[in-house]
Amino acid sequence: MTALSKKFRFVSSDRRVREDRRFVVGKGRFAADIVLPAARHVAVVTCDHPAARILRIDKTAALALPGVHYVLDGRELASATSPLLAGLDTPNVPRRPLAVDVARYSGEWVAAVVADTRALAEDAAERVAVDYEPLPFVLDGEDAYAPGSSLVHEAHGSNVLLDRTFVWGEVEQDFAASPHRLSYQVRWGRSSTVPVETFGVLASWDPWREVLDVFASVQMPRFPDQVALALKLPGSSVRVYNDVDVGGSYGVKRGIKHAVLAGYLSRRLGFPVRLIEDRLENMRAGDAHGPERNFDLEVAFDDAGVIRSMKMRALDNVGAYAGRSPFQLGKPVSAIVGPYLIKSVQYRAIAVTSNKTVQEAVRAFGQAPTNYAIERALEEVACHRGLDRLEVRRRNLIRAEQFPYLIPSGTTYDSGDYHAVIDKVLAKADYAGLVAERDRLRGKGLLAGIGIAACLEPSGANSTFEPLLNPKNETTTYSESCRINVDVSGAVTATIHTLSAGQGHETLVGTVIGEVLEIDPDRIRVVRPDSLASLPSQSPVGSRMAIMLGGAAFHAANKIKDKLVAIAAHDLGVPVERITYKDGNAYDTSAPDQKRSWAELVTMAHRHIHKLPDGMEPGLSVSHIMPVPLGGGLPTADGRVQMYPCYSFEFHLILLTIDPDLGKPEIKRYLLGHDCGTVINPKIVRGMTIGGIAHGIGAALYEEFAYDAQGQLLAQSLMDYLLPSAHEVPPVEIIHHVTPSPHTVFGQKGSGESGYLGAPAAVANAINDALKPLGISTNSLPIKISKLGDMIAAAQEKHKKRRAKESR
Repeated sequence: MTALSKKFRFVSSDRRVREDRRFVVGKGRFAADIVLPAARHVAVVTCDHPAARILRIDKTAALALPGVHYVLDGRELASATSPLLAGLDTPNVPRRPLAVDVARYSGEWVAAVVADTRALAEDAAERVAVDYEPLPFVLDGEDAYAPGSSLVHEAHGSNVLLDRTFVWGEVEQDFAASPHRLSYQVRWGRSSTVPVETFGVLASWDPWREVLDVFASVQMPRFPDQVALALKLPGSSVRVYNDVDVGGSYGVKRGIKHAVLAGYLSRRLGFPVRLIEDRLENMRAGDAHGPERNFDLEVAFDDAGVIRSMKMRALDNVGAYAGRSPFQLGKPVSAIVGPYLIKSVQYRAIAVTSNKTVQEAVRAFGQAPTNYAIERALEEVACHRGLDRLEVRRRNLIRAEQFPYLIPSGTTYDSGDYHAVIDKVLAKADYAGLVAERDRLRGKGLLAGIGIAACLEPSGANSTFEPLLNPKNETTTYSESCRINVDVSGAVTATIHTLSAGQGHETLVGTVIGEVLEIDPDRIRVVRPDSLASLPSQSPVGSRMAIMLGGAAFHAANKIKDKLVAIAAHDLGVPVERITYKDGNAYDTSAPDQKRSWAELVTMAHRHIHKLPDGMEPGLSVSHIMPVPLGGGLPTADGRVQMYPCYSFEFHLILLTIDPDLGKPEIKRYLLGHDCGTVINPKIVRGMTIGGIAHGIGAALYEEFAYDAQGQLLAQSLMDYLLPSAHEVPPVEIIHHVTPSPHTVFGQKGSGESGYLGAPAAVANAINDALKPLGISTNSLPIKISKLGDMIAAAQEKHKKRRAKESR
């Protein structure tokens, strides 16, 4: 922390996270914990083909089982519902909870069985007989993009959902003027967050009140609206309960098809319906896969390794339907040059369908793959020029005096001091000693490398990537809100309007309101009403809640304080300007003995209307709906846009070894320099950052939703989809730096996606540094142990043959 944080009483203090208390003692309230009388359970019937026409669904044997109530197929559901909302304008790529006539990936849901128990529903699902006609399929993204490939959606006439090229600045001139250029390819493998809790939903239709009650482990914007649209209900007929804890998410808990399916069945059958994914359902068809992206990059640079221009082609294989994933090519526009002084950019964004599981939003929403591609550029340039990797980064980084800094794609970075963060990390690491330790380990026969990566975290989540990629969508803000009520006893209750997805919102809001009202945050109760009683919220996406929810709470609290000051001034008979507010009490600055206490002010507000200023409403209840700072504008015709208001910075430094016989990597030391502006709660930031680093290590080394040539997902359990454990995630040394944002109430920036944004690049760069003595490298993630072992063995055999030849 810097001295800046000392001006706060509660903000930046290392206070406990209030949510932790209930989770540690097992008192969380998750979707699977909700019990409604007479609820029945759903199991789904899935397609085993990557593409197939559904010829017949025979339900007879399943319905003959005692305790089985219904078998629903896609045609019936489609006749009563609308397609799920898609981000792009792709009317010929409809997406529904159950496949209609054609199934388009292995694992896609084709029918749903409702029974008294989950076990019985599963047994019945196995008795549903489906006749298929297998169809041609395509798995690889480049193959899907190629002319003449098998079509995933024949009516669309192509597998291409998006193919747009942006040019910002004088790209061709900058390339022509640069003495050096190089091109390379980068691959980011398909992975996800894979939370411990799979998606769960319990839906109950009340025909007398005409309301669908929904309890779900959801994290996404506009969930109630989208459920209502699909079920053809008014928005006021869907009530989502926000007081449900979410057991991990970071983007993947969208669950629209789950909720629509359960909601329809509850209305159709007249009793509550529960759908809880098992791990296989979640992995095969949970709509929770992340980006699978191929990059082609070309950079132009000078003798000193300063990059002048970049051309990037990014092709994303989004799976069988146009979900939220094509927009993951839009967010990187907001930080398309990373933290670097790249003058001009050509960016081609391509999204294609294939016969794989649907992608959805995953932590960082497509920014982490782009950061990896950019960081590989810095490594390639340094290698090409024979320069030190750190020095190349220093020369390319935006300098502190250049902020606010406008990048070619039209976004202005708010603040930063990237060089200072790096200097802190190098000093903490004893960088010269770290290099010596790497060389010592190499001398012992290990492959050892140092990995570095610098990257940005766009935060504040505006919505302008939507109209950027879909001009028919003119959404220009993601608002957030907070309501505060002070009751007649003086107790403070704040309401927030989204589910608890693990980011410590209750602690955040309590801290912010406590800071403004100068009362202990633990005295402030934070509650979550249902969606029908809620103000607008867009949920915790895009590292936005410290900025947006914190900002809404700040402004609402100031409205309360302003009202208290006005009441005190009126009662004391002095101008408002003479009132000093401190510790919940209001003083006459000219006569400090003349004051009104918190209790007196609250009582007057609620009960003594004769003591209130003329026209003032009694009571102490206010709300504030906050738009995104710098938001409100549509993209220009050439795609320039201010997408996010704030930009956090990370600098990763890793020492890693590889056992040359096994190909097994081990991270010996991990340091992270982190600047997310003013930190509101250090424990929350640290937890999210370490979790993000663990996620990034997994994406770099272990995790992948791989498919075989027959279109079958190979990773169908946690035995096959490898997650890093405590053995693979080392202790992390976090070095903080604070450059406050000028656009937020305390100078805070986002940190919800921190760690993950740079960890994959840093690990990959460490791997390549370790492999350098063998003359080999890789630009493809994940770098699995089997792959590493084969690469090392092949290189060693090559060296062995060369030495044998030279000795003859």
